[in-house]
Amino acid sequence: MDDRIIDPSALSREPYVEPEDAKETQEVKAQQALLNDVDPSLTDADQVAQALNVDPRTGLSSDEAKRRLDKFGPNELASAPPVPKWKKFLQQFQDPLVYLLLAATAISLVAWIIEKVNAAPGAEGEALPFDSIVIVLILIVNAILGYMQEAKAEEAVNALSEMTAPTSNVLRNGRVERINTTDIVPGDILVLGEGDTVPADGRLLAAASLRIAEASLTGESVPVSKKPATLDSAKALGDRANMVFNGTSVTQGTGRAIVTGTGMNTQVGKIADLLQSTEDEATPLQKEMNHVSKILGIAVCIIAVVVLLALAVLEGFHSVHDVIDSLLLAVSLAVAAVPEGLAAILTVVLALGVQRMAAHHAIVKKLHSVETLGSASVICSDKTGTLTRNEMTVERVVVPSGEVELTGTGYAPEGDMVSIDGSAVPENVANEVLATLGAGTLANDGELREGEKPGTWEIVGDPTEVSLVVAARKTHADKKFAHFDRVAEIPFTSERKRMSVITRNATDAGKLTVFAKGAPDVLLSYCDRIYVNGAIRKLTEGDRQDILDTVERLSREAYRTLGEAFRPLETDSLAQIPGIRTNSAGEISDISEQAEAIEAHLVWCGMVGIIDPPRTEVRDAVAEAHRAGIRTVMITGDHPLTAARIASDLGIIAKDGKALTGDELDAMDEAQLDKATSEVSVYARVAPEHKLKIVESLQRQGNIAAMTGDGVNDAPAVKSADIGVAMGITGTEVTKQSAKMILADDNFSTIVAAVREGRGIFDNIRKFLRYLLSSNVGEVFTVFFGVVFAGWLGIKNPESVGVTVPLLATQLLWINLLTDAAPALAMGVDPMTEDVMNRKPRKLTDRVIDGAMWGDIVYIGIIMAAVTLIGMDMHLTGGLFTDRSVDAMGHDAQMVEARTMGFTILVFAQLFNAIASRSHLQSAFVGLFSNKWLWGAIGLSIVLQLLVIYVPFLNTAFGTTPLPPMAWLECIGLAFFVLVASEIRKIFLRMRAKK
Repeated sequence: MDDRIIDPSALSREPYVEPEDAKETQEVKAQQALLNDVDPSLTDADQVAQALNVDPRTGLSSDEAKRRLDKFGPNELASAPPVPKWKKFLQQFQDPLVYLLLAATAISLVAWIIEKVNAAPGAEGEALPFDSIVIVLILIVNAILGYMQEAKAEEAVNALSEMTAPTSNVLRNGRVERINTTDIVPGDILVLGEGDTVPADGRLLAAASLRIAEASLTGESVPVSKKPATLDSAKALGDRANMVFNGTSVTQGTGRAIVTGTGMNTQVGKIADLLQSTEDEATPLQKEMNHVSKILGIAVCIIAVVVLLALAVLEGFHSVHDVIDSLLLAVSLAVAAVPEGLAAILTVVLALGVQRMAAHHAIVKKLHSVETLGSASVICSDKTGTLTRNEMTVERVVVPSGEVELTGTGYAPEGDMVSIDGSAVPENVANEVLATLGAGTLANDGELREGEKPGTWEIVGDPTEVSLVVAARKTHADKKFAHFDRVAEIPFTSERKRMSVITRNATDAGKLTVFAKGAPDVLLSYCDRIYVNGAIRKLTEGDRQDILDTVERLSREAYRTLGEAFRPLETDSLAQIPGIRTNSAGEISDISEQAEAIEAHLVWCGMVGIIDPPRTEVRDAVAEAHRAGIRTVMITGDHPLTAARIASDLGIIAKDGKALTGDELDAMDEAQLDKATSEVSVYARVAPEHKLKIVESLQRQGNIAAMTGDGVNDAPAVKSADIGVAMGITGTEVTKQSAKMILADDNFSTIVAAVREGRGIFDNIRKFLRYLLSSNVGEVFTVFFGVVFAGWLGIKNPESVGVTVPLLATQLLWINLLTDAAPALAMGVDPMTEDVMNRKPRKLTDRVIDGAMWGDIVYIGIIMAAVTLIGMDMHLTGGLFTDRSVDAMGHDAQMVEARTMGFTILVFAQLFNAIASRSHLQSAFVGLFSNKWLWGAIGLSIVLQLLVIYVPFLNTAFGTTPLPPMAWLECIGLAFFVLVASEIRKIFLRMRAKK
C-alpha cells in the first residue's frame, strides 16, 4: 500500500491551528491516506500543512519526527536485497580451477574406496583418504578466509558510504537543524538554499528567487523558476512550479517546502528500478589485476599441462594412482599459483587506506579514487577557508569621513570601535560606520547563534556574511536597523558578485529601502551617490578613485574587502519602484529578474576590510607538494593584490608574483590560455566558469589536476577535474556529489596529506603484488623444474616404477593458504617510505606491474625454485649435492624427508620474500621492524608450519616427517638466500639509478 500521510478531508478546512491533543488514531488515519487522492500542487500550502499535522513556523518536534521515521522508514530508495551469507560463502568456490581440483579429489576418493574394497586381507593401505580430506579442508579454510576478507571489504565500503552520506537543512523544534537526508520524514519543513540537493518531494511554502535544475528528472536543461502560488489546474511534472522533487538541485535563491513524499514515494522513486539496474564499472586498477590474473592463470594452466605431459613422458603412468597423483599435482599447482584472493585483498587494502584518510579529515567517496590521488601533479585550491583559517573578522571599516578598527577576533560579538591613531572616533565617522555595518547585516543570510556551552558561538551560513553580523553586534548597528524587515531579495551569485535586499521601514510608514553589499569595484559601478556626514550627495570621479585606491591599499595588506550601499525608494509598494515591470494584474513576476531597476542609483556608504589569516600549516604543505613535483595554484574571487599577497606568504609565488584576473582569461584564445596556465599560479576575480577553463587547460597539458570547490557553480569544474575536492564545512550538497573527495576540515594541508597517503597506498599495493606474484611464480618454477630435472636431482628413482612428484598437492595448497593471505594483507598496511613525497607524480598510463616489477618477480621466482630444489637434492641419493648420511634410508623415506625440506624451504623463502618485497630499491633492513602486522603474520605462519611438521597426524595428512636440528639450519640458510639475492639485485639497481 502507498503509505502517504496527506489527509484529503483536511484540505477543505480552515488554515492550520495546532491541536492541543492530537489523537494517535486520527494521525494514523491521516497518514495512511493515498497521495493520489489529492494533488498538493492544486492545494493551498497552509491546507497541505494542516493535512500533514505540522506547523510551518516551527516544523516537527524531534519525538514526532522519530515516530514518523519508524512508521515510514528512512528516506532512501529501495536497494536490491542483500546476498545471503551462505550464498556469499559458496561463491568462494566458483572458480573453474577449484571445480577441477574438486573433481580430481573426487576421483581420488573413488579410487581409494575401490582399492579398499578390493584389498587382500591383511594388506596395508591408507586408513583414510588423507589427500582428499586435506584438500577439501584446505579449500574450505581458503573459502572462509576469502569470505572474511570480502566481508571486511564490504564493511569498509559501507562505512565509507556512511561518512559521505548527504545532509539537509530542516526546520525542527522551531530552529533550523542539519540532519542526515535519510532521516527526513513526511511533514518535515525543508530549508533550501543555493547548492542544496532537494532531499524529498515537497510543496513550496515560500520562495525567494528560487530556481531548481530538474534535468535529472524531467530532462529540462534550463533551471526552473519556482513559486509557492497554488496552481489553477493539473500540470505535467516539469510545469509544477510550486513543487520540488527529490534529487533535483537548487541553482539560485532560497525557499522552504513541506515534505509530501520520501524514499520510494517520490517521483524519482518511481524510476528507481531503472537506476538500480546500472552496475559499477571496473576501475583501471581492477581491470589490470583481472588482466594479470587471467594471463597468469592461462600461463599456469599451460605449465600444469606441460608438467602433466612431462610426468607421463619421463616417468610414465603405470597405475590409476599415478594418474590421480599427477592430476592432483597439476591442478593444485594451478590453484595455488593464481592469487584468487587478489581482488579481496586489493579492496581491503584500499579500504583500510581510505579509512586512515578519513581519520585525517579526507573522505574519499570511491575506493578507486586512490589510484588518481597519488598521480596528482597540480592542486588548484580556493583561498578562503582552504589556504586560510576561515575565521573571518571585520577588522577595518572605511567610510567617506574616515577609517576605524574593530577589536576582537573570531565569531564572539565582543569588541569595540576604535580609531586607527588611538584618538576618539568622531560622531560623523561613527554614524557612517553604523550605516555601513547596518547595510551589511541586512543584505545578509548569515546567522550567529550561542552554542550549547556558555561563551561559545555557532555560525549558520557563509563565514564572510556572519563576520558582518558579528561586527554589527559589536557596534550595536543591528539594533539601530532592527526596524527594517526584508520583503524581497536579489541573491548573491558568483557571476553578479553582489547581493541586494528590499526592506520595509516599520518606523517610516512602511517605505521601502534597498540595501546591497558586494565586491567594492563591482558595487561601486552601480552607485552614483555617496553618504557623507549624514547627507547624500553626488558621487564624484574623485570619490570613486579614492574608494578604488582604498580597495588596493587594503588588498595589499591582505584584507578581503566588501562594499556596502543603500537606496531609499520613497514608496511602500514594490510595483511602484521606478522601472519595475508588472503584468496586466499589476503583479511582479520575479523581482530577481529585475536587478537593473532595483540596483540602479545606489548610495555608497563604505566598505569593510575582513581579515582571514593564512593557516600556519599550509606553507609547509605547499613546500612538501613542491618537493613531490606537485604545483599549487590559488584560485579566488578576491582582489588580485589580496590574492598575490596571501600566495607569496604561503610560498605559492615569489614576493613580486602577479595574479591573473578572470577578465584577462576571457581575452585569451586557447593557445594563450594554455601558455598562461603553465606559468601563472594565482588567479583572482574569477567566476566558476573560469575554474573550468583552468582545469581543462591544465589537463590538455597532461596534468592530473585536483580542484577544490564549494558553491553550486563550482560543480562543473569539480566534476571535470581528475580529483574533484568538495569542502565539507562550507560546501554545498551539489558540489559534494560531484566531487571524488570531501575535506571534512576544508584545509589545503589535508589535500597534500591525502596525496601522500594515496602514494603510500599505491606503493603498498605494488608491494603485495610483487610478493604474491614472485612467491607464486617460485612455486610454479619449483614444480616445473622438479619434474623436468627429476632424474638429475634424485627425485626419480631409476629402480622404481611409477610417478614421483616433487611436492604433493596438499603441500602446495597449504603453502598457498599459509603465505598468500596474512602476509599480503599485512604488507597492505606497511608504513610509508621516507621518499614517498620526494618522487615525481606517477602517470596514470604507467602500469601497476611494470617491466621492472616483472624482472623482480621472475628473478625471485627462479632463486626461490633453485634453493628449494637444492634443499631437496641434498636429501636424495643420486642428486647433485647429496648428503651421504641419507644413503642408509630407502628412496621412499628419502623422498618424504626431501619433500618436507622442500616444503619448509618454500614456506620460509616466501616469508623472507615478504620482507624483501617491501621495496623495489630500498634495503629490506631499513625500517625492518616498522610493520608489526607483517611480523605477526610471519610468526603465525612459522607456528602453523611447525605444527604440520611435528604433529603426527598432520605428518600423515601432509606427507611430512619431523626434521632434525641440522636440517633446520639448511632450511633457514637456503631460504635466507632469497633475501640475500634480493639485496644484491637492489644494490645494482640503486647504482644504475644513480648513474
